[in-house]
Amino acid sequence: MKNVKLTIEYDGTGFHGWQRQDHHRTVQEEVEKALEKIIKKRITIHGSGRTDAGVHGLGQVASFKEDFTIPIDKIPLAVNALLPDDVAIRNAEEVSLDFHARYSAVGKRYIYKIYNRPLRSPLQRNYAYFVPTELNLDAIKKASSFFIGEHDFKAFMASGSSIKDTVRRIHRLHVYQEQDMLTIEVEGNGFLYNMVRIMAGTLVDIGKSKISPENIPQIISSGDRTKAGHTAPPQGLYLAEVYYG
Repeated sequence: MKNVKLTIEYDGTGFHGWQRQDHHRTVQEEVEKALEKIIKKRITIHGSGRTDAGVHGLGQVASFKEDFTIPIDKIPLAVNALLPDDVAIRNAEEVSLDFHARYSAVGKRYIYKIYNRPLRSPLQRNYAYFVPTELNLDAIKKASSFFIGEHDFKAFMASGSSIKDTVRRIHRLHVYQEQDMLTIEVEGNGFLYNMVRIMAGTLVDIGKSKISPENIPQIISSGDRTKAGHTAPPQGLYLAEVYYG
């Protein structure tokens, strides 16, 4: 029995998210179908976590266990030849049998992109959040520092989520701008449902002077979703990297 770790890259525009669903095209289903043609067995891959429709993957990780003869280092080339153009396996490696893409993860890094100029760009419509209003970058950077550390992020979780433990640790949150593109990079030990998108939306509201940077600690401590900013759209979000011990 072999345990295989896959690193997968995909353009989320044409997918209804990561997880297999009836009557919807998903990343998991496309990868499983291609793997099954190569390995000649029914395969179920386990992802490090779900991504929603429209969200992109730069370094999504999945794993599966099976007996097969194809050399593991040949899997990316063989499977990519069968995959559609909007998804590809970047790397395949054998790992210990106790490795699990989701349960072995100790952290993740996400990127959120905001296209900030007066006129929209057709080329960026699927890959960044278009914000025509000029944003106060200094205010956004000041606010971002308040997210660092261990906090109860219930106020930054989508309403209706059933998760009980809402404490997470943010290791790093870096905001930078290159020409018209504002980029948010955030690393943490875990993230709640829509947490990064709500953080990004809140930072945009701060950049528009709708929320004061100094209000972030109070919003966090309130645990009240209605006090945080809006949920930024999915196309600006990228799962960049998954960390393991």
